[in-house]
Amino acid sequence: MVLRNDYFDTLWHFKDKQIIKVITGLRRSGKSTLMEQFCEKLRDSGISDDQIFYLKMDDVINEPMLDYHILHFAIRAQMKPDKMNYILIDEVQMCKDFQKAINSLFLRKNVDIYLTGSNADLLSGELATLLSGRYITIDILPFSFSEYINAAKDNHFPEQPIEDAYRDYIRFGSMPFTLQLKRDEKEIQQYLSDVYNTIIVKDIVARHQINDFKSLESVIKFVFDNCANIFSAKKIADTLTSGGKKTSSPTVENYLQYLEECFMIYRIDRYDIKGKARLSSLPKYYIADIGLRNSVCGFRNIDTGHILENLIFLELKRRKYEVYTGKNGDNEIDFIAYNQNEKYYIQVSETVKNEETLQRELKSFNNIRDAYPRILITLDYDINADYNGVRSINAYDFLLGKVQL
Repeated sequence: MVLRNDYFDTLWHFKDKQIIKVITGLRRSGKSTLMEQFCEKLRDSGISDDQIFYLKMDDVINEPMLDYHILHFAIRAQMKPDKMNYILIDEVQMCKDFQKAINSLFLRKNVDIYLTGSNADLLSGELATLLSGRYITIDILPFSFSEYINAAKDNHFPEQPIEDAYRDYIRFGSMPFTLQLKRDEKEIQQYLSDVYNTIIVKDIVARHQINDFKSLESVIKFVFDNCANIFSAKKIADTLTSGGKKTSSPTVENYLQYLEECFMIYRIDRYDIKGKARLSSLPKYYIADIGLRNSVCGFRNIDTGHILENLIFLELKRRKYEVYTGKNGDNEIDFIAYNQNEKYYIQVSETVKNEETLQRELKSFNNIRDAYPRILITLDYDINADYNGVRSINAYDFLLGKVQL
């Protein structure tokens, strides 16, 4: 199991602190593995097994625990009164009204609670009310490109040129388990299809009692086909209706929200640079894992520019940037990234070796009056380090963490 240091270090930093640790993210993105590694570290640090309560709520053996009363009293009955008790519950949302059990347990001073869930609304409603200000969230994404390279080494893959590793990364995706399938395309496709179906059936269809499964799949395919493009719910509804699948804008908006809730897609809003206002219309959507997209839409070389933009967005998110897409008059800027007091304008392009392409990308920065850095990210190596104040960064180096903004 690959140790994902950024997530693990954050979790360990909050160990024994009176705050609930909530790990969220897409199914199969590594939440359970992180919990298992954390348990192992607890044991290695001298904590005994009778202080650790690790429950996987999707394990049939724990089915009685799906009743929050039983969950609560089963843990209370085994707690050590004179020691710290570490409570780790995987896929906690499967227990109806789990927040009542968690709130009661949290009242005890000798408990340290860790939860995982596959829905963004895990901390909505009553739980947020009960535990307001008493929890932190750690949002896990599938493997970054850097983690993918390291995991390939740990799985004894033959060393590859960076271009070949990137090609495999955007073909097979970033879900951790795919590395164990040793680039077997048929097995990876089957695995990703199973993950996709599990997410759709368990996290969306069953949870929200959706009857029109075909319309949902049509919306998903549209979003996957148009990742990194600007579009509206109305545009999707009109496209599906013209194709014979009558769908309303409110229905599409609900489906998009459900996809966001289960971390399959991420929405970023537009920001009007001149008007200094956030725009609620015409957002962009990015996909948590390109492999899932390929399993639904197939792999197409013509989409590689949008795929690169998608990966840059995910990397910005991993680095804790708040991200918008920018409107600069008639021009669009791929990303406006904020991090504390820092702000960056970012354009992403596969290559700017063609002069026309270069000028088109640079044009997006025209007439921005503030002095925040402008950055151009491409896959090119033989490029200038600077274009009249616009800094250029190689995408491989950025994705591998070799350079910062």
